Amino acid sequence: MPPELEALVARLVDARVEERLRAAGVTDTNRASLIVFSGDMDRLVAAFTVALASAASGLEVSMYFTFWGLTAIRRRRTFAGKTFGEKLAGLLLPSGPATAGTSRLHMAGIGPRFFRRLMRRRNVASLPEMIAMAQELGVKMIACEMSMQVMGIRREELIPGVEYGGAATYVADAAGAKVTLFI
Repeated sequence: MPPELEALVARLVDARVEERLRAAGVTDTNRASLIVFSGDMDRLVAAFTVALASAASGLEVSMYFTFWGLTAIRRRRTFAGKTFGEKLAGLLLPSGPATAGTSRLHMAGIGPRFFRRLMRRRNVASLPEMIAMAQELGVKMIACEMSMQVMGIRREELIPGVEYGGAATYVADAAGAKVTLFI
C-alpha cells in the first residue's frame, strides 16, 4: 500500500475511534492503563517504570492490580478473622513489594537480593521507592476486589490510597486510554 494511502487510512481510523469514544462518553484519552497481574519483582519494577514514565510524560495513569500483582500494594499480612485457606494463602504470598521474588534466577531467595543490591549500586530506585513516587505523581492504583477475596487479602493489608473495583472498573478506565498494558 502506498504511504499516502496508509496515512489516510490511519487518520480515518483514528477519527472513527475518537468519534465512537465521544459517543460513549469517553472524552479524555490522554491516559495509560496497566493491568498488573504478576507479583514478580522484575515485572513489578517494569510496570512501575512504565507507569512513572507515563505520568512524567503527562499521561493520567491507572494501575489495576489483580491476583499476584496485589503483592505490589500489600503492606503487611494479617491473620485475624481469616479462614485456614486465607491464612495459608497469606503465608505463601509475599508480604509486600520488598519481599517479592524474581521471575527467573530466584535461586532460593538469593536472586532477589542480588538484583536489589545491583539496583542500589546502579542508583535504580527500589520497588517500594517506585511505588511511593507513583503515589506522589498521582498514579491511580486499583485493587481487584474479586482477587482480594480469592487470595484472602483484606483492605487493611494494602497501602493507603488504593482504590477498589472489579473488572468493569478496569474496562471503563482503559476504554479510552492511549496505552494499555498487561504485565
